[in-house]
Amino acid sequence: MLVSTIRTRFAPSPTGHLHVGGARTALFCWAMSQGDEGVFLIRIEDTDQKRSSEGATASILEDLQWLGLGWDEGPTAGNHGGGSTGPYFQSQRTQLYRDHLQKLLDTGQAYRAFETTQDLAAARALARSEKRAYKYDRAALSMSDEEIDERVKNGDPHVVRFRVPNDVEGVTVIDEVLGEVTTAVDEVEDFVIFKADGFPTYHFLDDASMNVTHVVRGQEHLANTVKHQLLQDALGLPRPVYAHLPLIFNPDGSKMSKRDRDKSLRAFAKDRGIDAPPLADDGSAIVGPEVWEAWMGDSKSQLPTDAVAGAAAALGVHLPEVNVEDFRAAGYLPEVLINALSLLGWSPGGDVERFDAAFLVEHFSLDRVLKSAAKFDRPKLLAFNQEAIAAMDPEHFQERLAVYVDRYHRGFCEAIGPERFVMLCEATQPRSRTLAEAIQQCGFLDLGDDAVEFIDSKSVRKAMQGDPSGGELLASVRNVLAKIETFDVESIEAAVAAFAEANANGKIGKVAQPLRIAVTGTTVSPPIGHTLALLGRASTLARIDRCLDAHPELQEAAS
Repeated sequence: MLVSTIRTRFAPSPTGHLHVGGARTALFCWAMSQGDEGVFLIRIEDTDQKRSSEGATASILEDLQWLGLGWDEGPTAGNHGGGSTGPYFQSQRTQLYRDHLQKLLDTGQAYRAFETTQDLAAARALARSEKRAYKYDRAALSMSDEEIDERVKNGDPHVVRFRVPNDVEGVTVIDEVLGEVTTAVDEVEDFVIFKADGFPTYHFLDDASMNVTHVVRGQEHLANTVKHQLLQDALGLPRPVYAHLPLIFNPDGSKMSKRDRDKSLRAFAKDRGIDAPPLADDGSAIVGPEVWEAWMGDSKSQLPTDAVAGAAAALGVHLPEVNVEDFRAAGYLPEVLINALSLLGWSPGGDVERFDAAFLVEHFSLDRVLKSAAKFDRPKLLAFNQEAIAAMDPEHFQERLAVYVDRYHRGFCEAIGPERFVMLCEATQPRSRTLAEAIQQCGFLDLGDDAVEFIDSKSVRKAMQGDPSGGELLASVRNVLAKIETFDVESIEAAVAAFAEANANGKIGKVAQPLRIAVTGTTVSPPIGHTLALLGRASTLARIDRCLDAHPELQEAAS
């Protein structure tokens, strides 16, 4: 197919958050369209009325904008929308579909079928019992025109099926990635093109009316492309260029799926015998006990997405990031995620791995898309993100973290104020792999002085051992900190260093770790000068006193 202007489309179903596989598809479509006055359009495939939602549509569009994938035509106005080939929601294009449908009915290339879901389920069960593949038997074709008209007139529920032609042996998809792929026609059943609710299936494509030249999507859609080509031929529509991208797998070889988070949560709950749903922060149930019990007992069931996230937060379990929003909430940078997604099935050549969106646009071509499945390399993504954060100048890091905090931790940073936020950025940037880690390192700031819980761990016990013991050093350095004239990072670090030189053979860690345990409850926090300065003198001394009062044994040498 010779084309002068490339027009690509991304057509998500608004049934949930944008999966990284969909984001990769959108990215490649976007990259193809950026040169030679190309067009990238968004079409929302919302004909599944039961599962589609306006909220999911909004989140998908927001995810694309966060990634920097602006579109030329789409469902929103302004800089990221408009266009002359809309509407851009399939549910608003029903008249176009009905016009096409009538042509197929008039020519006998489609027919009405009145089987119920129970009828079809019984037919499939019979096929399984007879150990044969199920294929619709065209029973509806035995109905007379009069009977069909009468049932339609009575409003009997029915679907419309496309009649797969018998006069061709196979359908060949010429694919830019996979080459020629031929499917025998007898492997394709008469598929549904209009559902009983009056809406078309997504097989009724709008690509021709929207002048789409290239359809780029995952290999899981290859079987659908066969159906689409049959429809295109029946309606006399042109075929776009097809390219089917490799599947995305987890490192263990399983397909990276939206269900991964649900499965991880269930495995965690079963491993720990959690037979009742956890409670949210406000004490409310995340889901009802009956729902939780049913979910725990049925590996094929799924909790709502928000319930999975809420339960994971309540239980303190980390779930694998699967959707774009998951990575955003985890503190990954959009430009880094774009870089990682680009490497999922596409090679820039040579040993190049680190590049930006401009590089992708300049070098992207379908002939460098791989056929084999791509594995999502989480350690590499994390390393890329850490490098990107480390390379930022302090002001840029502050800006990026402020945007992240405003979305996910607004109350926390409003409480510490702008001056301490700058100090927090200074303390955490060198040791943060993600934006989330910058906040996690300073979680002790979100606690009241009397709410610190001291974790009993091997590292804590080790920090309190020695001669003198960590507890003894803590009691002594407390008085030094109380006398510091200006309680800032430099003064604190100087005072602690001088104390360590005089009392711990110059080993600052022997003093810093007991201090860190006393004020945070753990052995991990930003450098001790920043940790104490962020807390302030009053909180620092109050927490040390509480630790010593609650654990007088800390002032004795460990046996």
